[in-house]
Amino acid sequence: MSQWGKAKGTLCLWYDKNEHGGAEAAAQFYAGLLPDTAVGHVMRSPGDYPGGKAGDALVVEFTLLGFPCIGLNGGGHTQHTDAFSIQVTTETQEETDRYWDALISDGGRVMACGWCVDRWGVRWQITPRALIEGMGDPDPAARGRVFAAMQTMVKVDIAAIEAARKGV
Repeated sequence: MSQWGKAKGTLCLWYDKNEHGGAEAAAQFYAGLLPDTAVGHVMRSPGDYPGGKAGDALVVEFTLLGFPCIGLNGGGHTQHTDAFSIQVTTETQEETDRYWDALISDGGRVMACGWCVDRWGVRWQITPRALIEGMGDPDPAARGRVFAAMQTMVKVDIAAIEAARKGV
């Protein structure tokens, strides 16, 4: 039974059904990678339609990091932008590296300051808790050092952030 529409809010992500397997492949990939993520009901086309056929996944319900989502298999005319991203908070460098490496694999790409793009064009911020805490340090000098260190990074290096915070 579909859970779509039962939550007060649902995040809708647009995918090109012809790009890397579309919404269904994306939801399955996220479910295999991220905690509190699972694929739910897949709504399939009951018949052929312009650009598709019966049985194609149209809408994929999934939970992403605990958030209810739907993946909509639209066309390739709408692209994700930097105006929307999903932030994943990490505790260790190993966890940071694992998410980062998986998201940029198979057609993804890196950005700056802990941002990357997955193969479907969705923007992600892989943000170690050390960076969050460093940016919130009550000492303005420590915050400035953390900020300056982060600006030199592509993937965030926790040891370098912690050293900058301490002024080392």
